[in-house]
Amino acid sequence: MNDINLEGRLVGPNHPPFIIAEMSGNHNQSLERALEIVEAAAKAGAHALKIQTYTADTMTLNIDNKDFKIEDKNSLWNENNLYKLYQQAYTPWEWHKPIFERCRKLGLIPFSTPFDETAVDFLEELNIPMYKIASFENNDIPLIKKVASTGKPMIISTGMATLAELDETVRSARDAGCKNIILLKCTSTYPASPKNTNISMIPHMQELFDCQVGLSDHTMGIAVSVASVALGATVIEKHFTTSRADGGVDAAFSMEPNEMQALVVDTEKAWKALGHITYGPTDEEQKSIKFRRSIYIVKDLEAGDVLTKENLRVIRPGYGLAPKYYEHLLGKKVDKEIKAGTPADWSIL
Repeated sequence: MNDINLEGRLVGPNHPPFIIAEMSGNHNQSLERALEIVEAAAKAGAHALKIQTYTADTMTLNIDNKDFKIEDKNSLWNENNLYKLYQQAYTPWEWHKPIFERCRKLGLIPFSTPFDETAVDFLEELNIPMYKIASFENNDIPLIKKVASTGKPMIISTGMATLAELDETVRSARDAGCKNIILLKCTSTYPASPKNTNISMIPHMQELFDCQVGLSDHTMGIAVSVASVALGATVIEKHFTTSRADGGVDAAFSMEPNEMQALVVDTEKAWKALGHITYGPTDEEQKSIKFRRSIYIVKDLEAGDVLTKENLRVIRPGYGLAPKYYEHLLGKKVDKEIKAGTPADWSIL
């Protein structure tokens, strides 16, 4: 898997995990709040900030029947009409430029999820460096082809997709010109539970599709994200807000700044801990070798005395012969006077 260069930052298994803060609709229709979220994400150490580019009209129809209504008692958005929900959650297109400018000023990589072809054309005018495809759109092959035709990297969430559907999505993107694809293991429930997140799929998808794989994490906390890094995740995406108490369409399962900071720190620790396959002491362990066990004389001996379990022991530190020689030394005579606390070596026999 090749590294992917995103505005000078390399993303890949040989680099710390790439952390994306997803603003979604947490701006609560306030540009000032949106810019505060950008500031908070940068301060917390996130590497990128993602928004969504759509309008209610590009997402659905303004029709109030059961097809266009969420009826799920377990959903955060139960009883909501889709059109009205998207009116509440969308990011006004005239906000994109100031949000992206603030991101770049603070060192964040800005990008977005387009939901139709007009959104792609609009985002191309803003010269974003990559695109995200949401789980609910990973079966929209015309949209996949449109985004892929830009030639820019694509991050694709895999929620709900069957293996056959995912294969079609990846093939379509590659055939349409996308050379750099990152798949995100995703469970499309909000919030998701660790039990149904199935991050063991990450290395499996890496092998099947020969691309980087990360995690779009809707669980609460950072444990699942940290664990995913141990399985090879190179990208972590989490919904982000300045405060869940402020409310918003996605606030209930979004991270707050202190949690985002912990995510950045702990996923990098997990990545560093992967290291490489090596046996024997590391450079840092060399100074600890002396504290391993070895064979010592534990009682004063005269020349001619026989080594027994009473005067010869395996103890710390490690300056004497290795413990594997203990049985060999028992019953042997020493040829000189030896003080207790002397490390055993072959010269004492």
